[in-house]
Amino acid sequence: MILTKAQYDEIAQCLVSVPPTRQSLRKLKQRFPRYLNGVRKNGAAPVLLELANEVDYAPSLMARIILERFLQKHEEAPPSKSVINSMLRDPSQIPDGVLANQVYQCIVNDCCYGPLVDCIKHAIGHEHEVLLRDLLLEKNLSFLDEDQLRARGYDKTPDFILQVPVAVEGHIIHWIESKASFGDECSHHAYLHDQFWSYWNRFGPGLVIYWYGFIQELDCNRERGILLHACFPTDIVTLCHSVA
Repeated sequence: MILTKAQYDEIAQCLVSVPPTRQSLRKLKQRFPRYLNGVRKNGAAPVLLELANEVDYAPSLMARIILERFLQKHEEAPPSKSVINSMLRDPSQIPDGVLANQVYQCIVNDCCYGPLVDCIKHAIGHEHEVLLRDLLLEKNLSFLDEDQLRARGYDKTPDFILQVPVAVEGHIIHWIESKASFGDECSHHAYLHDQFWSYWNRFGPGLVIYWYGFIQELDCNRERGILLHACFPTDIVTLCHSVA
């Protein structure tokens, strides 16, 4: 889409003056109806993607907002979250072909959010869980995985519970959690609150492996029973070693 310098300056000035909220996006849409005008001229052009990039907003989140408004307008009722998620995962379900193409372009070009990124994260997470399982088997460590624990009635479990505890760097370990990500302050504190302390309370002290590293200062709960590592530990001490 081609704009004059005056049009661009007007939009840029307006963007600076409003917060990045849905209400602000509605106001911008009313004031600058570029998406509708753009797709009328060329439905195959990535109008929605370009608009998201220009306002510095995640393309998949922009697609979600437009899709919600479209469905609400045509169905005269707020669409359910499950319907929205299903259409974002498979845009061919969207009844409007032009909008379906716009949503698809947003999804495949978003490197941070959206169903495609979620699939990639899930695949990487599963890959590292398999890697951890293989390493445990290689060390002849007896364990129960998440599926086995849930079959026994546990609702919130780590990836692996060791049936016989081991020692790592002088600390007893009952469970191991695999995280195929980098451990920053925000994510680690959320994991502590939502997962790790619950595991500690139910199963005892454990080990968290951040396969892509972590902030060193976050490894401050060792004495309380949660260790952080960036790889599978090589200095595992088992009961057999202790007896010997």
